[in-house]
Amino acid sequence: MASSGSHEVAGSRQPHSTSASASKRLTDALNDLVLSGSSNTPTTALPVLKSPCFYHQRFDDAVNIDRVLEDIKNDSSMSHSRLVHTATTVREVSKQLQRRPIKRAVRNVMIVTKARDNQLVYLTRDLATWLLATPRYGSDIGVVVYVDAQLRHSKRFDAKGITSQNPRFEHMLKYWTPDLCYDQPEKFDLVLTLGGDGTVLFTSWLFQRVVPSVLSFSLGSLGFLTTFEFEKYKEHLDRVMGDEGMKINLRMRFTCTVWRAGGLGGDMQEAEQFEVLNELVIDRGPSPYVSNLELYGDDELLTVVQADGCIFSTPTGSTAYSLSAGGSLVHPDIPAILLTPICPHTLSFRPMVLSDTMALRVSVPRTSRATAYCSFDGKGRVELRQGDCVTITASQYPFPTVTRTDTEWFDSVSRTLRWNVRAAAQKPFDASALGTPEGEIDNDAWDIGTDSGFYASEDGSASASPIRRQMLM
Repeated sequence: MASSGSHEVAGSRQPHSTSASASKRLTDALNDLVLSGSSNTPTTALPVLKSPCFYHQRFDDAVNIDRVLEDIKNDSSMSHSRLVHTATTVREVSKQLQRRPIKRAVRNVMIVTKARDNQLVYLTRDLATWLLATPRYGSDIGVVVYVDAQLRHSKRFDAKGITSQNPRFEHMLKYWTPDLCYDQPEKFDLVLTLGGDGTVLFTSWLFQRVVPSVLSFSLGSLGFLTTFEFEKYKEHLDRVMGDEGMKINLRMRFTCTVWRAGGLGGDMQEAEQFEVLNELVIDRGPSPYVSNLELYGDDELLTVVQADGCIFSTPTGSTAYSLSAGGSLVHPDIPAILLTPICPHTLSFRPMVLSDTMALRVSVPRTSRATAYCSFDGKGRVELRQGDCVTITASQYPFPTVTRTDTEWFDSVSRTLRWNVRAAAQKPFDASALGTPEGEIDNDAWDIGTDSGFYASEDGSASASPIRRQMLM
């Protein structure tokens, strides 16, 4: 996405000074709380708080900055850990963004194409060509399009064939790399994914801090997160990039930080940090022993996990690994942390839904027989040795997705899981409601009106009814 100063709102422009002033007020308020907090235990190391400021600038006309500041001021429980580690302000921004569509001039579009599927390369070409050629925002041509740098010399994509259609396309067709996504996420106004849920997770992996708005087309094998049909991409994009605008849902992510043990009595050292959209999985790896992990919540020991491992899932990830391990389905609008054990040693260790205000920490005791392994959204597998730990907190960098309908989560669960769907509906007792086949007697009376096992099949008969027979004994 471009910076706030370059955005237009349905043909008008927000004053940059007003946006900058409001953003500065929010940043100052958050940083004052950061400076007033302290902690003696490993916590997620964060830079100056820029993410809420970023989202406020991006959606300035849809966010009531005074309300956000008032909520921060009036919340007596708001502390350093509760603010920084639960992204309270981002949650408030998310609520306001879902109330009405956001109208923004989308001038730079990034396309993420599923890997190892050549058929999607042709679709990427069609989509890119249409975006380049379709007039937008008073211009006789379209918008700037970024595609995967691996398509630069692809014969199927045929970049030269696209740019030959219009000399100006040569400067409008560009290529993204992981480094560009990491260093300059503000370049993109909208990200389009062609693939399935795995492609959406890969997009989250590309943007480890600020994420542009993501619209996902369903071209994979599952599709919890992909709710837009590619066959109607022109209709969808004309609506989102036009006067109707887009509804944004800020999906919660986790900030997971790996800490390495120093020498005996030494300070913990931060090693790696990941933003995850689905889940963090901690398992025993190749060890023959069950995991022996200490789970802390807000620096208090909650329990010792003895299991094959445990899953810490976001609400978005509740339909993934957590569900397979017996976890609950949780709506993505609910700010929560799902704890789901994997084959626990005790039957009473059941899945739990925890508040997102908790800062969790999982430690491998120095006395543990074996190490543990972490997996972040199925990637970046890291070993936790004795004395190491990993912290899990709600991220201040959520994953903004463009929503299609207000009920799309229920629709996707019903579609992909066949949730609460039976083979056929239960028939009514009203004979007339069923209809009578042609040529048969049209009579509303039932030929067999009762269950003979419970009622007499003939008037005055007691022997035909086991219940009546028992009552007469």
